[in-house]
Amino acid sequence: MLRLEDVQVSIAGAPVLRGVRMHVPPGGRVALIGRNGAGKTTTFRAIMGLLPIEAGRIVLGGQDASAIAAHERARHGIGYAPEERRLFGGFSVEENIRLPAEVLRLPAAETRRRLEQVYALLPELADLAGRKAAGLSGGQGKMVALGRALMVGTRAVLLDEPFQGLAPALAQRYAEALKRLRDALPDVAILISESNPELLRPLVDRSFTIERGEVSG
Repeated sequence: MLRLEDVQVSIAGAPVLRGVRMHVPPGGRVALIGRNGAGKTTTFRAIMGLLPIEAGRIVLGGQDASAIAAHERARHGIGYAPEERRLFGGFSVEENIRLPAEVLRLPAAETRRRLEQVYALLPELADLAGRKAAGLSGGQGKMVALGRALMVGTRAVLLDEPFQGLAPALAQRYAEALKRLRDALPDVAILISESNPELLRPLVDRSFTIERGEVSG
């Protein structure tokens, strides 16, 4: 589903990713483990087209991503929950979740079907549907970001540091949501970044380690 082939990325002239190789198969659950500053978020942003690659290739569903504009990648079934969530505080929870489907102009019936699927996987979001995003806790915001990614992530979902800043009880609830996701959507590939490998060990099939922009595993 997703493959990185010798990907190189620099920011402000400084090399950040150095020949990254990684494969996430259809239905695969893969972790990208590394310390802060190791290159995890840069990897995710490169996959989503938010950062240009200098060399190498990113393949999405068998297609070279260089032919897919950044704003079109969601249309190819790739959902992304960034580390900082990026919710619209003045929108309700449901409006934030529905937003990518609205941007892609999905039919109303399909949008409703996907929304119901999100609520089935993350039932607490249904309880929060009418609340403004500005009033959410950090953990609730992480759940909303996951729900929003699932609205378009029909083939793959990228979760960047989803456990960061969560209290143990909230981290456990998030992990349970990911287990439900695995059971309900077995064909969807999931790539999760994290600094603590122990958090993801029960949730993934394979782990890659990134250190100074180089991936092993």
